Amino acid sequence: MRDISNGYTDASSADRTRILARALPPLLVVLGILWQAVTPQEITGTPFFTAAPLVAAPLFARWVAAFFGAVGILAAVLLHVVGGKVTQDAAAQYLTTELATIAFATVLAVLIHGVVERARNQAATARGVAEAAQRAVLPTPPTRIDGLHLAARYEAARTDTLVGGDFYAALHTPYGVRLIVGDVRGKGLGAIETVAVVLGAFWEAADSEPCLPTLADRLEKALIRGAERRRAADSSESFATCVLGEIPPGRHILRILNRGHPEPFLLDAAGGVTKLSPREFALPLGLGHLNVRACQPDQWPLPPDSTLLLYTDGLSESRDAPGDFYDPVRHLEGRIFSSPEALLASVTKDVRRHTNGARDDDMALLAITRVQ
Repeated sequence: MRDISNGYTDASSADRTRILARALPPLLVVLGILWQAVTPQEITGTPFFTAAPLVAAPLFARWVAAFFGAVGILAAVLLHVVGGKVTQDAAAQYLTTELATIAFATVLAVLIHGVVERARNQAATARGVAEAAQRAVLPTPPTRIDGLHLAARYEAARTDTLVGGDFYAALHTPYGVRLIVGDVRGKGLGAIETVAVVLGAFWEAADSEPCLPTLADRLEKALIRGAERRRAADSSESFATCVLGEIPPGRHILRILNRGHPEPFLLDAAGGVTKLSPREFALPLGLGHLNVRACQPDQWPLPPDSTLLLYTDGLSESRDAPGDFYDPVRHLEGRIFSSPEALLASVTKDVRRHTNGARDDDMALLAITRVQ
């Protein structure tokens, strides 16, 4: 078992890069002063003074960029005064050229800041729309259903977008608590549209279909109809892997129907981890017509204080710098978590450490704990 607290830092590489970048403008001013102080009089620190406001423009407020420009102008004047040549005509003309160069760079930096700020506002607006759309389609499940404790988490691969094709849901039905976690093909708003079709069918059919295979059939038909309505060239262009789960009343057993999705894990009260591998994998939703055999769910006992962890391939296919996949069992085995929320927080923290904050795919997690 790895101790994820040792050597772990919450700051990602992007955060460290941002910190270093914000330290660059004052460093440029200092370098300009030192450069002009130790070099011959004909060599000045103007390039450093000019670069400081330009670097500051996208990183700080407008007045900060102007401030670094003013500091550069003041430093250039003081250095010429200390050099004792400011009264000479040639030196005075040279100083005027330097000051004009720094002033022009400062004005340019202020204009650049305005352009960057407008772009940021547009990106924030687009992100807000995407986030609202995704949250409308993918509401957070309740934390408690029929004696079960639940927690869900969606981790986008990129911090600048929440739009993805991963999904989850949990419902209390006449047949017990029914669960789904899946991943649709594609990204962006098209993926969200497909997620809406699958989850809409799940919310409608979970209350009426008596078993998981017929529930999966309803989801598949809805997915194919949605593809046909969008006039896709081939209905197979819209498909989704998923795991359908069912915990009947009494909460003693767990049924899983796997449609081409990564296998869930069952964590027991002693820290053991079991991968719930099906007898056979069924094809993803949307491709079931390619196989005439009906796939039946697998069944496992669900002991008290055990936790079911469902996830998408953003977890199992996360890689570190050398390209090694993240191993959930290695992280989970031998550990006891106080709640499903604590489990998901620990998993996401460990994945960030493993990947150094850089993942290629979104990650959806759903954890369900049977309490005594």
